[in-house]
Amino acid sequence: MSGGVDSSVSTALLKKQGFDVRGIFLKLWKANGEEENKKALADVKRIVKILDIPLTIIDAQKRFKKEVVGYFLQEYKAGRTPNPCIFCNENLKFKILFEMADKLKIDYISTGHYARIAECCGLNADRRGRKRILKLLEAKDKNKDQSYFLYRLKQEQLARIIFPLGEYKKEEVKKMAKKFDLPISEKKESQDICFLAGKTVEEFLTKNIKLKKGKIIDTSGEVVGEHLGLPLYTLGQRKGINIGGTGPYYVVKKDVKKNCLTATNKKEDLFLFSKFANLKEVSWISARPKLPAKILARIRYQSPLIWAVIGIKHKKYEIKFNIAQRAVTAGQSVVFYNKKEEVLGGGLIL
Repeated sequence: MSGGVDSSVSTALLKKQGFDVRGIFLKLWKANGEEENKKALADVKRIVKILDIPLTIIDAQKRFKKEVVGYFLQEYKAGRTPNPCIFCNENLKFKILFEMADKLKIDYISTGHYARIAECCGLNADRRGRKRILKLLEAKDKNKDQSYFLYRLKQEQLARIIFPLGEYKKEEVKKMAKKFDLPISEKKESQDICFLAGKTVEEFLTKNIKLKKGKIIDTSGEVVGEHLGLPLYTLGQRKGINIGGTGPYYVVKKDVKKNCLTATNKKEDLFLFSKFANLKEVSWISARPKLPAKILARIRYQSPLIWAVIGIKHKKYEIKFNIAQRAVTAGQSVVFYNKKEEVLGGGLIL
């Protein structure tokens, strides 16, 4: 429970359905200290009192700062643009929740994510009758769908997860908050990376990474300006590239070894587009399909689904897009879907 509308309504729905519910508040490290945690915890305490359920508070600040924030900074130092939410879900949030559930002998864990879980072809989906196969599906509300962040979940985890909001639209969830008399129905949603606490990524990186200035060159190799430090830029970026006169400029490439940034002043420059990408740490929700396989791919959160072929070339996963994609960015995840709204898996862009 975060103190927000989604996790609070999820909790109320579970209780209404007859579950014996326990609230868990994860105290995570924030850039502005304890202020955000105090506000969120105050809201959670009000909610659990209304719903009459017990609350457990877990202080995960040190673990979160070391693992999630550490990963975030390390990726930027290496010239990549990470998605910390995907990393956090896999390596911290769900891990802690399952640890807690096992300790207390609790059957299921639940979160306020907008996603759905369904059984595939009944109980004998593997054709040998030994186990059921579960599918991770997009949420009914496509504007709020968060299945992109959950592609690294495994079968044994899906078997013990409930996503109460998967079948609802956000407007319905807000109405339910009022119906359940929860005093957070109009609470503003956070759109930022949670630990930044109102700071921009650039502000946070400037404070936490030693930055080194370097050359900006155009696609012909001519020096056109000076960058403030490579971690502050990502592919396709337009804002913050301070080159006067012939702009605006867009980031095309980052050369970490040479500390050099390549930019173009052509918005549709071919250098900005990629037809292929190599992937690492590829994860599948169930068994890996026969490769090469035609899939629908999403190259960043809420980007449109596009047809692609995933295969293995030179012992590495390679994805080929039907149409060249703009700013395919190292460190981001490509998530694989089929045309039935099912998440097949995904991997990190090299």
